[in-house]
Amino acid sequence: MSDYILEMRNITKTFPGVKALDDVNLKVEKGEIHALVGENGAGKSTLMKVLSGVYPSGSYDGEIYFDQKECHFKDIKQSENVGIVIIHQELALSPFLSIAENIYLGNERQSKSIMKWQETFAESKKLLERVGLKDSPETAVMNIGVGKQQLVEIAKALSKNVKLLILDEPTAALNETDSANLLKLLNELKKQGITSILISHKLNEVSSISDSITILRDGQTIETIDTKEEKASEDRIIKGMVGRELTSRFPDRTAVIGETIFEVKDWNVHHPGQRDRKVIDNVNIHIRRGEIVGLAGLMGAGRTELAMSIFGKVYGKKITGSLHKNGEEIQANTVSEAIKHGLAYVSEDRKTYGLNLIDDIKRNITLSNLKRISSNSIIDENKEITEAQLLREKLNIKTPTLEQLAGNLSGGNQQKIVLSKWIFTEPDILILDEPTRGIDVGAKFEIYSQINELAAEGLGVLVISSELPEVLGLSDRIYVMNDGRITGELERGEADQESVMRYMTGSGGANNAGLN
Repeated sequence: MSDYILEMRNITKTFPGVKALDDVNLKVEKGEIHALVGENGAGKSTLMKVLSGVYPSGSYDGEIYFDQKECHFKDIKQSENVGIVIIHQELALSPFLSIAENIYLGNERQSKSIMKWQETFAESKKLLERVGLKDSPETAVMNIGVGKQQLVEIAKALSKNVKLLILDEPTAALNETDSANLLKLLNELKKQGITSILISHKLNEVSSISDSITILRDGQTIETIDTKEEKASEDRIIKGMVGRELTSRFPDRTAVIGETIFEVKDWNVHHPGQRDRKVIDNVNIHIRRGEIVGLAGLMGAGRTELAMSIFGKVYGKKITGSLHKNGEEIQANTVSEAIKHGLAYVSEDRKTYGLNLIDDIKRNITLSNLKRISSNSIIDENKEITEAQLLREKLNIKTPTLEQLAGNLSGGNQQKIVLSKWIFTEPDILILDEPTRGIDVGAKFEIYSQINELAAEGLGVLVISSELPEVLGLSDRIYVMNDGRITGELERGEADQESVMRYMTGSGGANNAGLN
């Protein structure tokens, strides 16, 4: 008898005009951690939606065998009943309910329609102990961080007697400590006999934790690597994902840096809900024309708060300080004012702040600068199509048509749409907050190339990233934040992971005193 808990045979899934999966095969052994990798749009999430019943039996071709039995799941409830549980990248928790209520939501402990609250909280406590979460089951989910919310999702899966746990980009929004804890938990669950499928773009994590790695490309299975028998180098995985060798993770660039184009002086921001708490403390930074400036810091250092307070003061209260463009003070008290002064901000949360997911690609690109495609408040539809098509080609957005809904595209293509939207405003200063979060190495390279091109055109670019290799690989100069303050400023030639980390943790030395 086979030791496989899951076999997916010859799975083919077609959407109008697109074959998302083309004769895909996947085998997963009992008790292993099996990684599923590929570029955005390779078919990873589609395959898991087929498995979990999101795409019901009959909407695809091929066969699924789980625990030696052929399965025809009509919905996600049926797949959960046999022990298959999927945790999506966008966590499905209600922030206003307690941890315990979230764990048993839809699977309530009740008798004759009356909730068994004592049993609910008692069982939740046991599940939280299994995942290493010490918070009370009565704590509201809104009061715990993203890392702990991931643990709540796993506890919820355990409450359903999970046999196969599917995690889609579980560490994409986590810091290094929370990521390490989550991966450690997966190993603990493995010891308990729980099988996991891990979808991730973080190849270092994939290589370190996985027993097997299946690579998808363009909806097809490329290969499965048994990491117990052979070491899977990141270069090999990348070659399988993109179909070619990437000799460098970052495109070559010769910087031509001009005069200072943008300055933030004596910038202070208070928390919107706790006005006595200062989240940005007397920050001074400047960006020169044609320069890519990195902004590094641990989660909670204030990087996003700084960006959002600069861009139209969409975050914070009691904001003081001044903004200067080309040596003159400007007012950017609203988003419209910020855009008028040539500022653009690509948010770290593209689905909430960057896109209208139920509108098409064309409208998403042009919505931020309708004046450019209209006359007398009437949109020139032909011009709109032409401009959107130019940006689609410029950023290599993979889609059969500009009328495709943004919400139906992969994460990498969605990020390219957000970048296109802000390029369409013709900015002078571009702020990029986690520009490659949750996207694959091929799409990352394309976005890095576009960032370089924008800098070469004379834009000043500020890149915020939690990935130190990304900050070091892109930046001409790096600012480092800790606890709302700039603790270090490093030129490209003097920056390495160790020096940046010292400033990130506030141990960079006394040489920082003059920075603020």
